[in-house]
Amino acid sequence: MTLGEIRDILQCEVLTEGDDLSLDVQNVVASDGMSEILAFARSKELMITGLTNIQAVRTADIAGVSAIVFCRGKRPDARVVEFAKKKRVPIFVTRLVMFDICAILYNKGLKGVS
Repeated sequence: MTLGEIRDILQCEVLTEGDDLSLDVQNVVASDGMSEILAFARSKELMITGLTNIQAVRTADIAGVSAIVFCRGKRPDARVVEFAKKKRVPIFVTRLVMFDICAILYNKGLKGVS
């Protein structure tokens, strides 16, 4: 599934305009614990979190994930968005809760990691 399809399915707003939304994603890692993301994420996954601080973008960059979806309508500040643009980590925001996001994406064929 492409990032563009994920954006549409989850009704996301893209905060880092100009990103390549044709990138394909097969797996999802979801947590508010950045240590869990680092422990389980593999390259090219979608990261779902409610933490909107700069550490979330640093974690995504180190783990090599394809994009971050911030859930529950949480929005990072401008400094975080600028850092994500610099690191080329697309940021999406949706009003959906993490549980619903995972269920929707699972039903569309994406898998979690363990």
